[in-house]
Amino acid sequence: MRQLIAVVLPLLLLIPAVASAQSEPPKTPVRAVIDNYFGTNVVDAYRWLENTSDPEVIAWMKAQNDYTRAVLARIPGRDDLLARIKSLDNAGNVVSALQVWGGHYFYYKTEPGSDNRKLFVRDTLGSPERLLVDPEKMTTADGKHYSIDYFQPSLDGVYVAYGISIGGSEESVLHVLLSASGKVLPDSIDRAEFASPSWLPDGKSFFYTRAQTLSADAPPTAKYQKLKVYRHTLGGDPETEPLVFGFGANPKVNVDENDFSNLLFSPGAPGFMIGLVIHGVQREFDIYAVPFDANPGAKTTWQKIADQSDAVTGLDVHGSEVYLLSHKDASRFQVLRTSLGAPDLPHAAVAVPASEVVITGITAAADALYVQDLDGGIGRLRRLPYSGGSIQSIKLPFDGAIQSLVTNSNESGAWLELVSWTQSPLWYSLDAKTDKLTDTALVPPSPVDYSHIESEEVKAKSADGTMVPLSIVHQRGLTMDSSHPTWLTGYGAYGITYDPSFNPIMLAFLERGGVYAVAHVRGGGEYGEDWHKAGQKLTKRHTIDDFIAGGEYLIEHKFTSAVHLSGEGTSAGGITIGGAITQRPEMFGAALIRVGDSDSLRSETMASGPANIPEFGTVTEADGFKALFAMDAYQHVKANTPYPAVLLTTGVNDPRVAPWQAAKMTARLQASTSSGKPILLRVDYDAGHGIGSTKSQRDTEFADAIAFLFWQLGVKGYAPTGGAK
Repeated sequence: MRQLIAVVLPLLLLIPAVASAQSEPPKTPVRAVIDNYFGTNVVDAYRWLENTSDPEVIAWMKAQNDYTRAVLARIPGRDDLLARIKSLDNAGNVVSALQVWGGHYFYYKTEPGSDNRKLFVRDTLGSPERLLVDPEKMTTADGKHYSIDYFQPSLDGVYVAYGISIGGSEESVLHVLLSASGKVLPDSIDRAEFASPSWLPDGKSFFYTRAQTLSADAPPTAKYQKLKVYRHTLGGDPETEPLVFGFGANPKVNVDENDFSNLLFSPGAPGFMIGLVIHGVQREFDIYAVPFDANPGAKTTWQKIADQSDAVTGLDVHGSEVYLLSHKDASRFQVLRTSLGAPDLPHAAVAVPASEVVITGITAAADALYVQDLDGGIGRLRRLPYSGGSIQSIKLPFDGAIQSLVTNSNESGAWLELVSWTQSPLWYSLDAKTDKLTDTALVPPSPVDYSHIESEEVKAKSADGTMVPLSIVHQRGLTMDSSHPTWLTGYGAYGITYDPSFNPIMLAFLERGGVYAVAHVRGGGEYGEDWHKAGQKLTKRHTIDDFIAGGEYLIEHKFTSAVHLSGEGTSAGGITIGGAITQRPEMFGAALIRVGDSDSLRSETMASGPANIPEFGTVTEADGFKALFAMDAYQHVKANTPYPAVLLTTGVNDPRVAPWQAAKMTARLQASTSSGKPILLRVDYDAGHGIGSTKSQRDTEFADAIAFLFWQLGVKGYAPTGGAK
């Protein structure tokens, strides 16, 4: 991955406990708190569950989890499902996050039999790989696991900076190793969750972002505030190293306490350094430049290239020029070009004009700027030579998604990872002279057989008449008799597109007659920035309407029926599924809310809350309250309502969506439902948001989810015995 665009990703939103023999979930006391927002009283019955360090809350969550584990353990076929899932997950290798520096190829790989991804390197594509970082060897005596969160090789490939965290917490400690031997150097920097290390040409130093030291009484919201950028020299003391950018570093660069900052160097533009100020999860960021020899500090005069009003969401550099991906006056994006030394964005050249396709990314190689497009849900690639001439389309081996696009500013060509719903990922190298794509053999095709599985792309009509893309994956020759257990998922936030992906373990669901569907709801980026804005803040209702429309399509076209339909939402997708089941509970037989945002009115108080205000709004503003209340599923749960069965999941180390979100939603649904169907809370005490979870954790959670859905959707052979409903 190009070092320059390895920008911090702000907070975008299984060791089983011993199962108890209790026959029903624990009761939850109501201790109502009333808040007044702009003249509106809002009752919060379970505010006390937000104090997750309180022994009473800890005991309540454990009792809920014990009950859930006991119920799930009684589902017949659940163990067979887990065995099948493990077999599928261990059938082949998974290779991701390729970076090419100094002629060396660095990447993550998860092998059959391994429980976590590891960092490898090859000196050439054809040479044997070497293991550099194996988190499995770091597991603690009590079984807590470690994961590698990120890595960044030096420009010559001699060193690698990488982050390690425990228990899925993402609380990285930054380390450095020698790539030739794997030897770990003494350098160790904590509070480096968003480090985004950027190596300098001396090969011995890099810029990195570090969080502040918190006092014992600091509020949760302080965790990711006041981030600062430092310069680390190998062997140096991180407590005494110079502050170079970020919060409080320079009075002429406006950095709010909730902003994320990076300082980056690219060998593609060796005369400059690039400073980025990222406003939480907001896509548009501020860009500054300074000559490389400026020795940045408090007195540095930075040249501003762009701010939020310029609607820039991506960039890369070549020589003395910067290429900017912007949606200003171009909802589906255009690429602008201006000078690094004397930027003039109002008069910038249009390097790639806007069109019907959505430009989703740009990255610079030695020969050209490579442009990644989304064309009606299909990934496309174009090449813009620096030498002049028109932009060129690159023919790809098959229609699907470009899961990764990698360049190096010192080398011509590119590397890309292609995938579809039914074809496993393959890594290709692109020859800049011939435009020929060659399989790198970094990962062979998956041995998991999807030949009997097909996908189709349709559109569903939403409540306001908007046609919403819907991807449907199922067995070939499916009989349209409304009988199939169906898993409908959707996200709809941050302008993120839900691209085709290949998931071997989903075969365990599909091969039993299941239908898997993805609703490409508004709030995502499938049709550019207008599509994103149409599902954000006051327009968030469209996200939920679009998801419901996807379910209606599946029912109307007899893929399934309401009793066989389930909905799922993860993280910010918790708003989507939460809104769907509270608005249309009769439409779903079951639902999965995975590490989901359910109580949007209170999300602002989480550690990740301030960073997410640009996407969802703030209760300190009248329109913000209106938007957040409308999307708050917890506040829309009604007493004596026949809700579907719901399985909610959380990890106690989750830094993105606090575990109390799932706890409060569980309590309210349990107290309110009249259907008699189970409302279960599954807690993982060695996990966070799912990032950094081990393969066995993911497999176990997936088996629990499918077993729960098969039971609730009426699949024969999955109804528990022993009194569970």
